[in-house]
Formats: sequence, C-alpha cells, structure tokens
Amino acid sequence: MPPDPTAAPSLSFRSVTKIYAGGQQVLALDGLDLEIDAGEFVALVGESGSGKSTLLHLAAGIDRPTSGEIRVGARDVGGLPERELVLYRRRDVGLVFQFFNLLPHLTVRENVELPRRLDGGADAAARASELLERVGLRARAEAHPYELSGGEMQRVAIARALGSGARLLLADEPTGNLDSRNGEGVLALLDEVRRERGVTLLLATHSSAAASRADRTVRLKDGRAA
Repeated sequence: MPPDPTAAPSLSFRSVTKIYAGGQQVLALDGLDLEIDAGEFVALVGESGSGKSTLLHLAAGIDRPTSGEIRVGARDVGGLPERELVLYRRRDVGLVFQFFNLLPHLTVRENVELPRRLDGGADAAARASELLERVGLRARAEAHPYELSGGEMQRVAIARALGSGARLLLADEPTGNLDSRNGEGVLALLDEVRRERGVTLLLATHSSAAASRADRTVRLKDGRAA
C-alpha cells in the first residue's frame, strides 16, 4: 500500500515575524504568510539573508517566532512548552544540513540509530539497517564519517533524519557542499523518500536545479514571501 500523504503534516505560517536582538537588531522574517500542504515538496529560494534558514529553524522548533503563529498540522509549534518542543524536534522533524552534522566518533550505523535511541526506541538497529539499505549505504554501516565522500555523508544524514519516523523533512542547502553529480543524486534521493514515505519536504536552496524538482517554489525577499 502506498504511503498516505495525509499522515504528513501541513504547515501554516501566519503573520510570522522573527527579530534577532544583539548589538544590532536583525529583522529575519517580516509578517510572513505561507501555507504548505500535507505531503507537498516546497523549495524556498532567495538571496542570502532573505529568511530561508530562519523559516526552517522556526518550523523545526529550534527557534521561536517573535510574533505570529506557526502550525504544523494542528499543533501551534511556536507556543509549545519547552518539554513538548523537545519531543516534537526529536520525533516529528528530520533535519538535513549543508555540512552534514554527523558525529565523527560514531559509525554510520550509530549516527543513523541515534535519534531513535534517544527516544528509547527498541527498533533503532533494525530501522537503521532498513534506512541504510534504502540510501545505498548498508555496506558502509561500520565506517566512520571521515571515511566517506561528501555525497555518502549527505545520504547518511538523510537516513538519520528519517530515523525517528519523522513526517516533516527540512533540508537547508543540502547540495551546497557537493559537486553537481553528487548534488543531483542527493536531490533525487530526497524526492524519492518523500514520495515513498509520505513526508512533507521543505528545501531551502540557491540552486535552480534543486528548486525545479519541487512541487512548488516560494521566493523569499526581505523576510516575506514575494
């Protein structure tokens, strides 16, 4: 039976503003309104500083909005108590970064198992084996990240992002550190696992080739959807 895309969450950003305060205030998002359907693949494009990464961090619960509402499914993520926010990040969100963020002292298998183990899942090893098979790296399970190519590391990062069973996948410039061949392979894999597993995928990118794979492209400019 194919995955049910309605099991993936929709995302709603309503009048979302994010201001970073420091030596000088930075307005990262300025009353952003954006709706993303359950199971949709949306590419966020725009110049550096347009608010792409900030939007992903807010959706992931890594940061909170200064004002406005962020809903992931029926849940008001911006208003969750900290304990619930930790569980949300651990169970419901998969993150893929430009610089991989793998733990160098852990093997490939251990990196992929980690999110599920942190949540007490007894099936962490079995799930990691399944995911490594899916991304074509089961034979590299006992290697360490420094023994892998950039493309292999990013495939491990995708497997890790799915390790908790997350239905929301957030990718921040996942091809920015890869050559064109490996970048194309990573994009193809993201799209394939999105369809196979019925997840909502939000991709921040400068790459027109990456954006062309999405169901829809949203351009951000000065913290708003242009």
